[in-house]
Amino acid sequence: MVDNKTSIFNVQELRQELILMTINEVVEAMEFKGYNPTSQLVGFLATGDEKYITTFNNSRKKLCCFEKEEIIMAIVNSYLGK
Repeated sequence: MVDNKTSIFNVQELRQELILMTINEVVEAMEFKGYNPTSQLVGFLATGDEKYITTFNNSRKKLCCFEKEEIIMAIVNSYLGK
């Protein structure tokens, strides 16, 4: 049976998933290095100072590819189940 429905590609949802995957990778790297990921992420998001994020496994570089507002939006949307 052929499905003739048009698929909808939502770039915003895809980007949010990419951000959340990146956050998970960064959290794992921070835990591995002995940091408290919650405190470090809050420090980064509150101040914008990327020094709160470890350079281990290119975590800082990966996370800083996104705007702070995008990261906050992804976290809030995830929390709210959106």
